[in-house]
Amino acid sequence: MNAPAQLRRKRDNKAAFLFLLPWFAGLTLVTAGPVVASLVLGFTDYNLIQAPEFNGLENVRRMLSDERLHQALRVTFSYVCVSVPLQLAAALGLAMLLDRGLRGLAFYRSAFYLPSLLGSSVAIAVLWRQVFGAEGLLNQVLGLFGVEGRGWISDPRTALSTLIVLNVWTFGAPMVIFLAGLRQIPVMYYEAAAVDGASRWTQFRRITVPLLSPIIFFNLVLQIIHAFQAFTQAFVVSGGTGGPSDSTLFYTLYLYQRGFNNFDMGYASALAWLLLLIIAAFTALNFWVAKRWVFYDD
Repeated sequence: MNAPAQLRRKRDNKAAFLFLLPWFAGLTLVTAGPVVASLVLGFTDYNLIQAPEFNGLENVRRMLSDERLHQALRVTFSYVCVSVPLQLAAALGLAMLLDRGLRGLAFYRSAFYLPSLLGSSVAIAVLWRQVFGAEGLLNQVLGLFGVEGRGWISDPRTALSTLIVLNVWTFGAPMVIFLAGLRQIPVMYYEAAAVDGASRWTQFRRITVPLLSPIIFFNLVLQIIHAFQAFTQAFVVSGGTGGPSDSTLFYTLYLYQRGFNNFDMGYASALAWLLLLIIAAFTALNFWVAKRWVFYDD
């Protein structure tokens, strides 16, 4: 390579580095730096005012005896294990209905996708609190039929259920992905099955689910991660307390309380890393189990 070509190459490399420099700065200062800092703070006693003091595994020992943390784990696991399957079932069911070639498909697809954009917003959480409150819309509708309602959000027995319903309502994103996957299944498979006398349930079980299993797996992993990270709904509906009686105390809400209400940032950092490990464990378990039920073309 001659000297002019080498010079142009060096100039191009410098230009590329300059364009990438803002991204690298953002990665270091906004993402990687705070991640490393939180890992270090997880082994300290830090109250945001005084300098951090190293305390070894004291935060881990605190987790083992922290009853509110155990309650937050129970609430979060219940929320994830109930809401995610229901959400995916609703998304798949509606995707199959839309896959039949309804008129105005673009409108319905956009309308059903809209809750996914708004479901995590403060406005929808406030609306949900009004709908399921003691004087809310749901009780007004029940009153028309002579049914006495209750304070669905203020009752520990039903408060978490209202948040589960809210998460199920945000089925739009997985529904659009399911719909795209259904469009890729050849119609001839269903026609051949119908000729052989297969019922619709048999076609769904033997054709739709196996061929759609990679899409189901993809949505399952994403929605589990999203459910573990749920925060806004519980914060707004419970007023930031996780009540009533800690029945809506999500893990992320408890982490927030420890870090920003109690200024126990060292313990909150340890809780954040525990959440990361829990999500990683669930994701790894899904990938391990996927070998038994997810089918790829190869």
